[in-house]
Amino acid sequence: MSKSLNILVPALGGTALILAVTYGLMSRDYGERAIEGLEMQVAASQESASDAFAKARESDAEIELLLAEREELQAIAASGGGLTEPAPASESAFNLGREALPEEIWAWDVDVLPDGRGLPAGSGDVWTGEEVFVDRCASCHGDFAEGSGDGPVLAGGIGTLANKDPVKTIGSYWPHLSTSWDYINRSMPFGEAGSLTADETYAIVAYLLYSSGLVDDDFVLSQANFTDVELPNAGGFVADDRPEREYIEWRVEPCMTNCKDSVEITMRASVVDVTPDEGIDEATDGGATMDHSTGDDEAAVAGTDDTDVVQAAADPALIEAGQGAFRQCSSCHEVGANARDRTGPNLNGILGRAIGSVDGFRYSNVFQDAAEAGDVWTADAIAAFLIDPRGAMPGTKMAFRGVRNEEDIAAIIAYIESMGAE
Repeated sequence: MSKSLNILVPALGGTALILAVTYGLMSRDYGERAIEGLEMQVAASQESASDAFAKARESDAEIELLLAEREELQAIAASGGGLTEPAPASESAFNLGREALPEEIWAWDVDVLPDGRGLPAGSGDVWTGEEVFVDRCASCHGDFAEGSGDGPVLAGGIGTLANKDPVKTIGSYWPHLSTSWDYINRSMPFGEAGSLTADETYAIVAYLLYSSGLVDDDFVLSQANFTDVELPNAGGFVADDRPEREYIEWRVEPCMTNCKDSVEITMRASVVDVTPDEGIDEATDGGATMDHSTGDDEAAVAGTDDTDVVQAAADPALIEAGQGAFRQCSSCHEVGANARDRTGPNLNGILGRAIGSVDGFRYSNVFQDAAEAGDVWTADAIAAFLIDPRGAMPGTKMAFRGVRNEEDIAAIIAYIESMGAE
Protein backbone atom coordinates (compact mmCIF):
# COMPACT_ATOMS: atom_id res chain seq x y z
CA MET A 1 0.00 0.00 0.00
CA SER A 2 1.31 3.39 -0.91
CA LYS A 3 2.04 6.09 1.53
CA SER A 4 -0.89 8.17 0.22
CA LEU A 5 -3.45 5.49 0.98
CA ASN A 6 -2.04 4.99 4.45
CA ILE A 7 -2.72 8.63 5.12
CA LEU A 8 -6.19 8.87 3.38
CA VAL A 9 -7.92 5.88 4.94
CA PRO A 10 -7.50 6.99 8.58
CA ALA A 11 -8.58 10.50 7.61
CA LEU A 12 -11.80 9.19 6.01
CA GLY A 13 -12.50 7.08 9.07
CA GLY A 14 -12.12 10.07 11.38
CA THR A 15 -14.37 12.18 9.22
CA ALA A 16 -17.07 9.51 9.23
CA LEU A 17 -16.84 9.26 12.97
CA ILE A 18 -17.20 13.01 13.34
CA LEU A 19 -20.23 13.04 10.99
CA ALA A 20 -21.91 10.22 12.88
CA VAL A 21 -21.42 11.93 16.21
CA THR A 22 -22.73 15.21 14.79
CA TYR A 23 -25.84 13.53 13.32
CA GLY A 24 -26.56 11.86 16.60
CA LEU A 25 -26.35 15.13 18.46
CA MET A 26 -28.64 16.87 15.92
CA SER A 27 -31.19 14.06 16.11
CA ARG A 28 -31.23 14.30 19.88
CA ASP A 29 -31.78 18.12 19.75
CA TYR A 30 -34.66 17.70 17.24
CA GLY A 31 -36.33 15.11 19.40
CA GLU A 32 -36.06 17.33 22.46
CA ARG A 33 -37.58 20.27 20.56
CA ALA A 34 -40.43 18.09 19.31
CA ILE A 35 -41.13 16.88 22.80
CA GLU A 36 -41.14 20.46 24.12
CA GLY A 37 -43.58 21.52 21.37
CA LEU A 38 -45.94 18.68 22.22
CA GLU A 39 -45.76 19.51 25.90
CA MET A 40 -46.67 23.16 25.14
CA GLN A 41 -49.66 22.05 23.03
CA VAL A 42 -50.86 19.79 25.84
CA ALA A 43 -50.52 22.65 28.34
CA ALA A 44 -52.46 25.03 26.06
CA SER A 45 -55.23 22.46 25.58
CA GLN A 46 -55.46 21.92 29.32
CA GLU A 47 -55.70 25.70 29.87
CA SER A 48 -58.46 26.03 27.21
CA ALA A 49 -60.35 23.16 28.78
CA SER A 50 -60.08 24.85 32.19
CA ASP A 51 -61.41 28.13 30.75
CA ALA A 52 -64.30 26.35 29.03
CA PHE A 53 -65.13 24.51 32.23
CA ALA A 54 -65.11 27.77 34.22
CA LYS A 55 -67.38 29.47 31.67
CA ALA A 56 -69.75 26.51 31.77
CA ARG A 57 -69.94 26.81 35.56
CA GLU A 58 -70.65 30.55 35.22
CA SER A 59 -73.44 29.82 32.71
CA ASP A 60 -74.93 27.22 35.04
CA ALA A 61 -74.89 29.76 37.89
CA GLU A 62 -76.56 32.39 35.68
CA ILE A 63 -79.25 29.91 34.63
CA GLU A 64 -79.90 29.03 38.27
CA LEU A 65 -80.20 32.75 39.10
CA LEU A 66 -82.68 33.33 36.25
CA LEU A 67 -84.73 30.32 37.30
CA ALA A 68 -84.84 31.68 40.84
CA GLU A 69 -85.98 35.10 39.58
CA ARG A 70 -88.69 33.45 37.48
CA GLU A 71 -89.95 31.51 40.48
CA GLU A 72 -89.96 34.73 42.51
CA LEU A 73 -91.99 36.57 39.84
CA GLN A 74 -94.42 33.65 39.58
CA ALA A 75 -94.85 33.74 43.34
CA ILE A 76 -95.55 37.50 43.23
CA ALA A 77 -98.13 37.00 40.48
CA ALA A 78 -99.78 34.14 42.37
CA SER A 79 -100.06 36.29 45.49
CA GLY A 80 -101.87 39.05 43.63
CA GLY A 81 -98.88 41.30 42.98
CA GLY A 82 -98.35 43.07 39.68
CA LEU A 83 -96.44 45.67 37.77
CA THR A 84 -97.61 48.39 40.13
CA GLU A 85 -95.89 46.70 43.06
CA PRO A 86 -92.48 48.17 44.01
CA ALA A 87 -89.44 46.22 42.86
CA PRO A 88 -87.59 44.32 45.61
CA ALA A 89 -84.64 46.21 47.07
CA SER A 90 -81.25 45.04 45.88
CA GLU A 91 -78.65 44.12 48.49
CA SER A 92 -75.80 44.55 46.02
CA ALA A 93 -73.69 47.70 45.94
CA PHE A 94 -72.82 48.57 42.36
CA ASN A 95 -71.03 51.83 43.21
CA LEU A 96 -72.45 53.52 40.12
CA GLY A 97 -73.82 57.06 39.83
CA ARG A 98 -75.46 58.82 42.76
CA GLU A 99 -78.82 58.97 44.50
CA ALA A 100 -81.47 60.79 42.46
CA LEU A 101 -82.51 64.15 43.82
CA PRO A 102 -86.14 64.55 44.96
CA GLU A 103 -86.87 66.96 42.10
CA GLU A 104 -85.41 64.50 39.58
CA ILE A 105 -87.64 61.71 40.89
CA TRP A 106 -90.62 64.05 40.84
CA ALA A 107 -90.00 64.90 37.19
CA TRP A 108 -90.25 61.24 36.15
CA ASP A 109 -92.69 59.83 38.69
CA VAL A 110 -95.87 61.30 37.19
CA ASP A 111 -98.10 58.25 36.82
CA VAL A 112 -101.48 58.26 38.57
CA LEU A 113 -103.04 54.97 39.65
CA PRO A 114 -106.76 54.14 40.05
CA ASP A 115 -106.53 54.31 43.82
CA GLY A 116 -105.30 57.91 43.64
CA ARG A 117 -101.62 57.24 44.20
CA GLY A 118 -99.50 59.77 42.34
CA LEU A 119 -102.09 62.57 42.33
CA PRO A 120 -100.59 65.97 43.09
CA ALA A 121 -102.27 68.47 45.38
CA GLY A 122 -104.72 70.78 43.63
CA SER A 123 -108.33 71.27 42.56
CA GLY A 124 -110.45 72.53 39.69
CA ASP A 125 -114.14 73.34 39.18
CA VAL A 126 -116.39 72.71 36.19
CA TRP A 127 -116.60 76.28 34.90
CA THR A 128 -112.88 76.90 35.14
CA GLY A 129 -112.47 73.62 33.30
CA GLU A 130 -114.76 74.84 30.53
CA GLU A 131 -112.68 77.98 30.07
CA VAL A 132 -109.42 76.02 29.95
CA PHE A 133 -110.94 73.37 27.70
CA VAL A 134 -112.24 75.92 25.19
CA ASP A 135 -108.88 77.67 25.18
CA ARG A 136 -106.58 74.63 25.05
CA CYS A 137 -108.61 71.62 23.86
CA ALA A 138 -111.63 72.74 21.79
CA SER A 139 -109.69 73.12 18.56
CA CYS A 140 -109.48 69.31 18.38
CA HIS A 141 -112.38 68.14 20.54
CA GLY A 142 -115.05 70.84 20.11
CA ASP A 143 -116.21 73.40 22.64
CA PHE A 144 -118.18 70.86 24.65
CA ALA A 145 -116.12 67.72 23.97
CA GLU A 146 -118.33 66.61 21.08
CA GLY A 147 -115.34 65.98 18.83
CA SER A 148 -114.09 68.08 15.94
CA GLY A 149 -112.29 66.93 12.82
CA ASP A 150 -109.87 64.18 13.77
CA GLY A 151 -110.27 64.91 17.48
CA PRO A 152 -112.46 62.24 19.11
CA VAL A 153 -115.57 62.89 21.15
CA LEU A 154 -114.75 62.85 24.87
CA ALA A 155 -118.16 63.16 26.54
CA GLY A 156 -121.55 61.50 26.35
CA GLY A 157 -122.23 58.06 24.96
CA ILE A 158 -123.32 56.59 28.30
CA GLY A 159 -125.47 53.52 27.68
CA THR A 160 -124.34 53.07 24.05
CA LEU A 161 -121.68 50.36 24.45
CA ALA A 162 -124.15 47.62 23.51
CA ASN A 163 -125.22 49.49 20.37
CA LYS A 164 -124.10 48.61 16.88
CA ASP A 165 -122.16 51.87 16.80
CA PRO A 166 -121.15 52.60 20.42
CA VAL A 167 -119.88 56.02 21.47
CA LYS A 168 -116.73 55.32 23.47
CA THR A 169 -115.83 58.27 25.64
CA ILE A 170 -114.30 59.03 29.03
CA GLY A 171 -117.80 58.93 30.48
CA SER A 172 -119.11 55.84 28.71
CA TYR A 173 -116.13 53.55 28.21
CA TRP A 174 -113.09 54.33 30.36
CA PRO A 175 -113.10 52.40 33.65
CA HIS A 176 -110.97 54.65 35.85
CA LEU A 177 -110.90 58.42 36.27
CA SER A 178 -107.15 58.22 36.85
CA THR A 179 -106.68 57.24 33.19
CA SER A 180 -108.09 60.54 31.97
CA TRP A 181 -106.17 62.60 34.53
CA ASP A 182 -102.90 60.80 33.80
CA TYR A 183 -103.27 60.97 30.02
CA ILE A 184 -104.25 64.64 29.94
CA ASN A 185 -101.46 65.52 32.35
CA ARG A 186 -98.81 63.64 30.33
CA SER A 187 -99.85 64.18 26.73
CA MET A 188 -102.19 67.13 26.30
CA PRO A 189 -102.68 69.61 24.74
CA PHE A 190 -101.42 68.16 21.48
CA GLY A 191 -98.05 69.69 20.71
CA GLU A 192 -97.82 71.24 24.19
CA ALA A 193 -97.65 68.14 26.37
CA GLY A 194 -96.90 68.86 30.01
CA SER A 195 -97.85 72.53 29.85
CA LEU A 196 -101.00 72.20 32.00
CA THR A 197 -100.83 72.87 35.72
CA ALA A 198 -102.28 70.40 38.20
CA ASP A 199 -105.23 72.74 38.89
CA GLU A 200 -105.94 73.09 35.15
CA THR A 201 -105.87 69.31 34.73
CA TYR A 202 -108.30 68.84 37.65
CA ALA A 203 -110.57 71.48 36.12
CA ILE A 204 -110.55 69.88 32.64
CA VAL A 205 -111.39 66.46 34.08
CA ALA A 206 -114.21 68.02 36.13
CA TYR A 207 -115.57 69.65 32.97
CA LEU A 208 -115.48 66.34 31.09
CA LEU A 209 -117.36 64.65 33.94
CA TYR A 210 -119.94 67.41 33.79
CA SER A 211 -120.19 67.15 30.00
CA SER A 212 -121.06 63.47 30.43
CA GLY A 213 -123.73 64.28 32.99
CA LEU A 214 -121.88 62.59 35.84
CA VAL A 215 -121.54 65.63 38.12
CA ASP A 216 -123.39 68.92 38.68
CA ASP A 217 -122.18 72.29 37.49
CA ASP A 218 -120.93 73.27 40.95
CA PHE A 219 -118.65 70.23 41.23
CA VAL A 220 -115.03 70.76 42.26
CA LEU A 221 -112.57 67.91 41.66
CA SER A 222 -109.57 67.60 43.94
CA GLN A 223 -107.12 65.13 45.34
CA ALA A 224 -109.43 64.65 48.33
CA ASN A 225 -112.55 63.51 46.44
CA PHE A 226 -110.91 62.00 43.35
CA THR A 227 -111.52 58.38 44.33
CA ASP A 228 -115.17 59.13 45.20
CA VAL A 229 -115.96 59.46 41.48
CA GLU A 230 -116.95 56.12 39.95
CA LEU A 231 -117.30 55.93 36.18
CA PRO A 232 -120.25 54.00 34.70
CA ASN A 233 -118.06 51.37 33.04
CA ALA A 234 -115.84 50.67 36.05
CA GLY A 235 -116.95 47.03 36.08
CA GLY A 236 -116.85 46.57 32.32
CA PHE A 237 -113.29 45.27 32.04
CA VAL A 238 -111.89 41.81 32.81
CA ALA A 239 -108.40 40.41 33.30
CA ASP A 240 -106.49 39.75 30.09
CA ASP A 241 -106.49 35.98 29.61
CA ARG A 242 -105.49 35.94 25.95
CA PRO A 243 -102.12 34.22 26.52
CA GLU A 244 -103.92 31.16 27.91
CA ARG A 245 -107.11 31.30 25.85
CA GLU A 246 -106.23 32.72 22.43
CA TYR A 247 -102.50 32.71 21.69
CA ILE A 248 -102.44 28.97 21.06
CA GLU A 249 -105.07 29.43 18.35
CA TRP A 250 -102.82 31.86 16.49
CA ARG A 251 -99.86 29.48 16.34
CA VAL A 252 -101.14 27.37 13.47
CA GLU A 253 -100.14 27.22 9.85
CA PRO A 254 -102.14 29.78 7.81
CA CYS A 255 -104.27 28.61 4.93
CA MET A 256 -102.56 29.47 1.67
CA THR A 257 -104.78 27.55 -0.78
CA ASN A 258 -108.05 28.16 -2.62
CA CYS A 259 -107.60 31.94 -2.44
CA LYS A 260 -109.97 34.21 -4.34
CA ASP A 261 -108.97 35.32 -7.81
CA SER A 262 -110.13 38.89 -7.14
CA VAL A 263 -111.01 41.09 -4.17
CA GLU A 264 -114.46 42.68 -4.05
CA ILE A 265 -116.29 44.94 -1.61
CA THR A 266 -119.01 42.78 -0.08
CA MET A 267 -120.17 45.02 2.79
CA ARG A 268 -120.49 48.70 3.57
CA ALA A 269 -119.49 50.52 6.74
CA SER A 270 -122.41 51.62 8.85
CA VAL A 271 -120.70 54.96 9.51
CA VAL A 272 -121.14 57.51 6.74
CA ASP A 273 -118.17 58.87 4.81
CA VAL A 274 -116.07 55.74 5.45
CA THR A 275 -116.67 53.88 2.16
CA PRO A 276 -117.79 56.66 -0.20
CA ASP A 277 -118.89 55.96 -3.75
CA GLU A 278 -117.14 57.76 -6.56
CA GLY A 279 -119.13 60.73 -7.77
CA ILE A 280 -121.69 60.65 -4.95
CA ASP A 281 -122.89 64.04 -3.78
CA GLU A 282 -121.61 65.00 -0.34
CA ALA A 283 -125.01 66.06 0.91
CA THR A 284 -126.62 62.71 0.05
CA ASP A 285 -123.94 60.91 2.03
CA GLY A 286 -124.81 62.70 5.22
CA GLY A 287 -121.90 65.09 4.85
CA ALA A 288 -123.73 68.38 4.46
CA THR A 289 -121.42 71.26 5.21
CA MET A 290 -122.28 73.17 8.36
CA ASP A 291 -121.90 76.92 8.42
CA HIS A 292 -121.25 78.20 11.93
CA SER A 293 -120.72 81.81 10.91
CA THR A 294 -122.10 84.38 13.32
CA GLY A 295 -125.49 85.75 12.38
CA ASP A 296 -128.07 87.98 14.00
CA ASP A 297 -129.72 86.27 16.95
CA GLU A 298 -133.04 88.04 16.50
CA ALA A 299 -133.11 87.20 12.81
CA ALA A 300 -132.55 83.55 13.68
CA VAL A 301 -135.50 83.54 16.03
CA ALA A 302 -137.77 85.49 13.75
CA GLY A 303 -139.93 83.55 11.31
CA THR A 304 -139.69 80.22 13.13
CA ASP A 305 -143.18 79.93 14.57
CA ASP A 306 -144.77 76.51 14.89
CA THR A 307 -146.69 76.71 11.63
CA ASP A 308 -143.56 77.53 9.65
CA VAL A 309 -141.69 74.65 11.27
CA VAL A 310 -144.41 72.10 10.53
CA GLN A 311 -144.48 73.20 6.90
CA ALA A 312 -140.68 73.16 6.70
CA ALA A 313 -140.60 69.63 8.10
CA ALA A 314 -141.98 68.38 4.81
CA ASP A 315 -139.07 69.88 2.83
CA PRO A 316 -136.71 66.99 2.04
CA ALA A 317 -133.76 69.27 1.27
CA LEU A 318 -134.13 71.09 4.60
CA ILE A 319 -134.41 67.81 6.48
CA GLU A 320 -131.30 66.52 4.75
CA ALA A 321 -129.39 69.66 5.69
CA GLY A 322 -130.68 69.28 9.24
CA GLN A 323 -129.24 65.79 9.43
CA GLY A 324 -125.79 67.21 8.83
CA ALA A 325 -126.29 70.13 11.22
CA PHE A 326 -127.61 67.78 13.92
CA ARG A 327 -124.22 66.08 14.19
CA GLN A 328 -123.13 68.70 16.68
CA CYS A 329 -126.05 67.64 18.88
CA SER A 330 -125.83 63.87 18.44
CA SER A 331 -123.09 63.30 21.01
CA CYS A 332 -125.61 64.15 23.74
CA HIS A 333 -129.06 63.68 22.16
CA GLU A 334 -130.83 60.96 20.17
CA VAL A 335 -133.88 61.35 17.98
CA GLY A 336 -135.94 58.92 15.91
CA ALA A 337 -137.00 55.32 16.37
CA ASN A 338 -135.72 53.75 19.61
CA ALA A 339 -134.15 57.05 20.69
CA ARG A 340 -132.85 56.96 24.26
CA ASP A 341 -131.62 59.48 26.75
CA ARG A 342 -127.91 60.18 26.72
CA THR A 343 -126.20 63.08 28.43
CA GLY A 344 -129.25 65.01 27.26
CA PRO A 345 -132.83 63.73 26.89
CA ASN A 346 -134.17 62.28 23.65
CA LEU A 347 -135.72 64.90 21.40
CA ASN A 348 -138.64 62.98 19.92
CA GLY A 349 -141.74 65.18 19.71
CA ILE A 350 -140.02 68.12 21.38
CA LEU A 351 -142.05 70.74 19.48
CA GLY A 352 -145.11 71.39 21.64
CA ARG A 353 -143.80 69.24 24.50
CA ALA A 354 -143.64 70.55 28.04
CA ILE A 355 -140.14 71.64 29.02
CA GLY A 356 -138.39 69.20 31.35
CA SER A 357 -140.97 66.48 30.85
CA VAL A 358 -139.00 63.39 29.73
CA ASP A 359 -139.66 60.73 32.35
CA GLY A 360 -136.62 59.52 34.24
CA PHE A 361 -134.21 62.17 33.00
CA ARG A 362 -132.42 64.21 35.65
CA TYR A 363 -132.92 67.84 34.67
CA SER A 364 -131.11 70.84 36.09
CA ASN A 365 -133.03 73.18 38.39
CA VAL A 366 -133.85 75.71 35.68
CA PHE A 367 -135.64 73.01 33.64
CA GLN A 368 -137.48 71.78 36.70
CA ASP A 369 -138.66 75.33 37.36
CA ALA A 370 -139.84 75.65 33.76
CA ALA A 371 -141.71 72.35 34.03
CA GLU A 372 -143.47 73.50 37.20
CA ALA A 373 -144.40 76.75 35.46
CA GLY A 374 -145.96 74.81 32.56
CA ASP A 375 -143.60 76.19 29.91
CA VAL A 376 -143.66 74.49 26.50
CA TRP A 377 -141.10 74.03 23.78
CA THR A 378 -142.30 76.29 20.97
CA ALA A 379 -140.31 76.89 17.79
CA ASP A 380 -139.21 80.27 19.13
CA ALA A 381 -138.15 78.74 22.45
CA ILE A 382 -136.16 76.00 20.71
CA ALA A 383 -134.45 78.53 18.42
CA ALA A 384 -133.57 80.83 21.32
CA PHE A 385 -132.13 77.89 23.26
CA LEU A 386 -130.09 76.70 20.28
CA ILE A 387 -128.63 80.19 19.81
CA ASP A 388 -127.57 80.66 23.44
CA PRO A 389 -128.39 77.79 25.83
CA ARG A 390 -127.14 79.52 28.96
CA GLY A 391 -128.72 82.81 28.05
CA ALA A 392 -132.09 81.21 27.39
CA MET A 393 -131.97 78.85 30.38
CA PRO A 394 -129.50 80.25 32.97
CA GLY A 395 -128.03 77.40 35.02
CA THR A 396 -128.49 74.70 32.38
CA LYS A 397 -126.03 71.81 32.50
CA MET A 398 -125.82 71.86 28.71
CA ALA A 399 -122.30 73.05 27.92
CA PHE A 400 -122.80 74.09 24.29
CA ARG A 401 -121.55 77.15 22.44
CA GLY A 402 -124.79 77.61 20.51
CA VAL A 403 -125.82 77.62 16.84
CA ARG A 404 -125.52 81.03 15.22
CA ASN A 405 -126.65 80.32 11.68
CA GLU A 406 -130.34 80.88 10.94
CA GLU A 407 -130.49 78.21 8.25
CA ASP A 408 -128.89 75.61 10.54
CA ILE A 409 -131.45 76.31 13.26
CA ALA A 410 -134.40 75.89 10.90
CA ALA A 411 -132.83 72.72 9.43
CA ILE A 412 -132.16 71.17 12.85
CA ILE A 413 -135.75 71.78 14.00
CA ALA A 414 -137.11 70.34 10.74
CA TYR A 415 -134.90 67.28 11.04
CA ILE A 416 -135.87 66.65 14.68
CA GLU A 417 -139.55 66.95 13.80
CA SER A 418 -139.21 64.57 10.84
CA MET A 419 -137.34 61.97 12.89
CA GLY A 420 -139.53 62.27 15.94
CA ALA A 421 -142.62 61.73 13.85
CA GLU A 422 -141.43 58.36 12.51
